[in-house]
Amino acid sequence: MQRLFDGFNANRRLRFFPAAALAALLLTGCDSTPNERRAVARNAGRELDDVASKAAHKLARVGKAAATYDATNRARRARPLDPRQQLAMEAKLLGPYNGQINALTPQDLPAAYGQLVREARTQRATWTDRDWDYARAVYQRLNDQLKQVRMDMPARDEVRVRARQAEFVSLQAGHAMNGIDAATRQQK
Repeated sequence: MQRLFDGFNANRRLRFFPAAALAALLLTGCDSTPNERRAVARNAGRELDDVASKAAHKLARVGKAAATYDATNRARRARPLDPRQQLAMEAKLLGPYNGQINALTPQDLPAAYGQLVREARTQRATWTDRDWDYARAVYQRLNDQLKQVRMDMPARDEVRVRARQAEFVSLQAGHAMNGIDAATRQQK
C-alpha cells in the first residue's frame, strides 16, 4: 500500500516540475528593469481603478433606477383593479376559456395556460405596466384554479402547465427589466 502512495507522490512531483521549470524560465528571460515593471504595474493599477470607479457609478445609477421603478410599481399596485377592465383583459387573454376559469378541469388547464401565454407573447409589446397588472390578475386566477384541481391532474399535464407558468413569469420579468432599463436611461 505504501508503494502505491509513493508512486502517487512521485507522479505529483513529476507533474509539478515542468510547470515550475517553465515559470523559472519565463522569469529569468525577462529583460525589463525593475523601474519599467513598476511603471507597468502602476499603469495597470490606474486602469483597474478607473474601471472599478465606472462600474461603481453605473451600479449606483442602476440601483437608484431600480428603487424608483419599484416604488412606482408599489404605488400603482396599491390601486385596485377596475372590474370591467379585468373582465375585458380576461376575454382578451383567455379567448374560448373566458368566464370559465372556476370551471376549468385538469384537462382544460394546460390549454388555458397555453392561450394565456400565446396572447401575452403577442400583446406584450403594446402593454403598459397597468396592462401587466391585469394580465397578472388573470394569471393568478388560473393559478388559484390549478390549486383546486392539481391533485387530479396527470403529471405530464402539470409539467406543461409549469412550463407555461415559467414562460409567463419570464415575459413579465422581461417587461420589468425594460422598465428598469428605461428608468436608468432617464437618470443621468
